[in-house]
Amino acid sequence: MTLISGKLPGTVVLAVAGAAGTALIVTSYRLAEWQHGSPFPLFWLGVLLFAVPAIAWAGRRDVSPSVRLGVLVGYAAFTYLPKLLRNPDGPLYHDEFAHWRQSEGILADGRLFENNPIVRVIGDFPGLHATVASIAALAGISVWQAALIVLVLAHVLVVLGIAVLAADLWGDPRVAAIAAVIYGLNSSFLFFDTQFGYESLAVPLLIWTLVALLRALRAGVLPVRLGWSALTVLLAGATIATHHLTALWLIGIMLLVSTVLTVRSWKAAATVTAWTLTGATAALVAAWLIWVSPRTAGYLDPYFGQALGQAAGMAGRHGSGSRQLFSESIAPWWERAAAFVAPPIAMAGMGLAAFRLWRDRSGGLVDRAARLSLLILGSLYFPAALLILTPSGAEGARRSWAFSYLGIALVVAPVVGFVLDRFRRLGLPLLAVGAVLLVGNVAAGMNPSYRFPGPPAFGSDTRAASPEMLAAAAWLRRTQGRDLRIVADRYSGLIFGSYGGQDPVTGSGAFPTYDLYLAPPGRPMSGPLLSQLQSWRFGYLVVDRRMALEVPDIKIYFETNEPIEHDDRPAFTLAQLTKFDALPWTIKIYDSTDVAIYRFDFGSLRASAFGGTP
Repeated sequence: MTLISGKLPGTVVLAVAGAAGTALIVTSYRLAEWQHGSPFPLFWLGVLLFAVPAIAWAGRRDVSPSVRLGVLVGYAAFTYLPKLLRNPDGPLYHDEFAHWRQSEGILADGRLFENNPIVRVIGDFPGLHATVASIAALAGISVWQAALIVLVLAHVLVVLGIAVLAADLWGDPRVAAIAAVIYGLNSSFLFFDTQFGYESLAVPLLIWTLVALLRALRAGVLPVRLGWSALTVLLAGATIATHHLTALWLIGIMLLVSTVLTVRSWKAAATVTAWTLTGATAALVAAWLIWVSPRTAGYLDPYFGQALGQAAGMAGRHGSGSRQLFSESIAPWWERAAAFVAPPIAMAGMGLAAFRLWRDRSGGLVDRAARLSLLILGSLYFPAALLILTPSGAEGARRSWAFSYLGIALVVAPVVGFVLDRFRRLGLPLLAVGAVLLVGNVAAGMNPSYRFPGPPAFGSDTRAASPEMLAAAAWLRRTQGRDLRIVADRYSGLIFGSYGGQDPVTGSGAFPTYDLYLAPPGRPMSGPLLSQLQSWRFGYLVVDRRMALEVPDIKIYFETNEPIEHDDRPAFTLAQLTKFDALPWTIKIYDSTDVAIYRFDFGSLRASAFGGTP
């Protein structure tokens, strides 16, 4: 039997390490929940306790293919545990509430493409929701249980997909395992791409589409090429039906490969195949975005257009548009230091990979073109790091790293394998470097309130489900029904829109419902806004009085680009939030310590200093 220590069977070592690591992760979560000491050291000790021996074993040369496969599957399963243990019973992250509600709706009535009140665009991409609802219906289990099955399998498919792709590119199973491990160091791997969100299913679809693409390009006979080409198009179609951004990244990667092939040999059969498959995929995506989800462009604009504007402002004379990293973060100094060190380490690895590719002449036309394309893809990680400094671009930057790190993993892996072959004593230092990258990337990608439990807190997506808010949402659903159109802030909207089954709006530039809250007492309301509310049959207003007492944890009250001051003091006064008690067209029907619910009575609205004229 393969040994790790030379004395104990490796399977025993990994089993004990996995059990001990799980116990430490659970302990760290309990410390955070009870606010007894710092959870960070125990959490990372638990993760690394299993990850380090698993990585060391998977990267050995004297490991059989079946054992290496088993270790990679075990590594994938273990690295899903931090998110699974974080919220095993129900949704927690912002987008999870939306995807959970969407899947529940499909299970209940079987209709796809229904509007979602929390994230409006996700109803146009039903791949994940239809899969989860189908499993829930067939197995007779809850939507959340079905989602966990899909998400764990998707996470395993990510690790195995990277390994297969690397093995096809480099022909070395050891390098394949190293590539899978390096990809697992990206900031999205532990938490973001393991959540109940369409990225979690779309990313493995993208990876396996690239596997099929590469095999189609390398096929020597027409029937084999046609078979792999058909699979490429099928998986690409599944990708766009699941997630818009992943489909756009897929087109970009395919364009890279096609362009590099054209430069190297524009007459080759592989080049013609690459452009054909790229065109087919682009046509599928364009058709979907035009006829199925035309609003996607407007949804993505805040992540790109405004982020670029803020980046330009940050580089300008006054440096406007910037944000301070780890502002008011409770992350320990060593996590923050690792976050700043991670990009230079990745850059050094990419520099060595570029030098190796320049010197390396092995492989055929397709392999060399794919390797160069992946080098270019990995280099996109670094300009995206600039966007993390802008309020609108931070979210987009984090989402991009799941794709750019694909390039980093696949071109840096052979460099690591070469170093291990030539300098065996560097094995432990390389493991330490990997640990720093993992800690730093996760710290840069997810704030502590997303990673660790704690008491309910205002302005935190993950801690919005306070007993008081849940009780208010349950009361409204029980007494007034569901699918009611309500006005709410971001965090009330999450709970009322998911657990409450309502249809909340949290404001936008075209429908600025936050102006209701911002209006000073005794001043006229916006007539056009009141007319909009009345004509669109909005019936209820939710007011969380904590907006006048606390600053939101993530510095957002309603939506990303809200016209509200964000500093170290609340943006509202109690007078602004309690003025609805005196208005003739808002009738209070529910009141608790912090939460009030009002029913709109537009029939009693008259031209006045309080109401304006709708």
